[in-house]
Amino acid sequence: MQRTIGAILGGGPGSRLYPLTKYRSKPAVPFAGMCRLIDVPISNCLNSGLDRIFVLTQYNSASLNRHIALAYKFDALREGFVSVLAAEQAPDHSDWYQGSADALRMNLRHFNPYRPQDILVLRGDHIYRMDYRVMVSHHRRQRADFTIACLPVPAEQARHFNILRMNSEGRITDNCTLPQSPDKLSDWTLAPGLFGGEASAGAQPIYLASTGIYLCRYEVLKEILAKQSGAHLEDEIIPHAIGNCRTFGFPFLGYWRDIDSIDTYFHVSLALTEPKPPFDFFDPRMRIFTHPRFLPGSQIGQVETRNSIICEGCRVEKARLEHSIVGARSILRGEVKLTETILVGADYYETEEEIEGNRERKRPDVGIGGDTSIRRAIVDKNARIGFGVRIEPPEKAPDRDEEGWVVRDGIVIVEKDAVIPDGSVLP
Repeated sequence: MQRTIGAILGGGPGSRLYPLTKYRSKPAVPFAGMCRLIDVPISNCLNSGLDRIFVLTQYNSASLNRHIALAYKFDALREGFVSVLAAEQAPDHSDWYQGSADALRMNLRHFNPYRPQDILVLRGDHIYRMDYRVMVSHHRRQRADFTIACLPVPAEQARHFNILRMNSEGRITDNCTLPQSPDKLSDWTLAPGLFGGEASAGAQPIYLASTGIYLCRYEVLKEILAKQSGAHLEDEIIPHAIGNCRTFGFPFLGYWRDIDSIDTYFHVSLALTEPKPPFDFFDPRMRIFTHPRFLPGSQIGQVETRNSIICEGCRVEKARLEHSIVGARSILRGEVKLTETILVGADYYETEEEIEGNRERKRPDVGIGGDTSIRRAIVDKNARIGFGVRIEPPEKAPDRDEEGWVVRDGIVIVEKDAVIPDGSVLP
């Protein structure tokens, strides 16, 4: 992996994850009560022996920059780094990144000094585990210019992906971007025996989907970016590579999710609370790294819990938790009921003086007040939920925006730093 560098794309404004992206970029969105989405691809890199990593950012990047600076510090005897490359003005360009390909194009001058043989292009908002060493070995064994990690998907999911056509040698011969109808892919089904065989078994057709994980021979990528002016990898660069370069598929049969909406974020997060979660943080071989907080163990009072996670540094006096995540530094006062709820946590504890100030200002303390019931909700950082609050969206609740909270995909999201007064009923 010495001649490979990683480039993690920070993504666009993340409008489909609003309001979680109101004050932060998409890769900086908290995940699992302790981490951020960016920690997953970075941890995959470090677990694979890849420790020269660039993170390309543009929108709301301050919290992401701070997190990476605090979390990923290498000792003086290692050449590794996790470095943020924000959009910048330079003699040859003065605009913002126009897309994923443009972000790579503008940063070639930062990659060149490391003289990489290959560059691994990743997304900062995907949840999966992969040992990239296996992909690099496959890529070099095939003498590939581009290798695309791909996974089998059923016909009902095909319209959400870029679908690839692969021949019997594993070479990608064509692609179809977000097909709206399976009829367009009538002869694109994955042949039995390819991709492990078992994945293609079943009643409905199986197609080959791109995960957005690309391993590129660096000199070839530079040449294409210089000749092609396209702003997006999937729309211009990858189709050109498929038609003109040695482009191969790398089979991936593990768990993979693109956090592209509030609904996906909500369900992928709560799946972590299952007895056998599809994405397991307890895997000792592929750990997920993040910013160490040095918090005390959680203080638990009278708590009835079922399929839930309580992170470090929490104080839970009396509560009933079901299928919920209680993030770091969360404070739950007496008689709190959480059902299918994600508490992102808090950045700080309030002092006695600050709590007294809350009384004078007649506002709730940071955390969840007593006699409060929350179902099917996400409570972002440092929110102040008062006593006697009820948060429970009706079935198929329409999207709406209110002061301090919104409804998206039938889920209530209480915004970061929001104040929900005593006795409030949402929505």
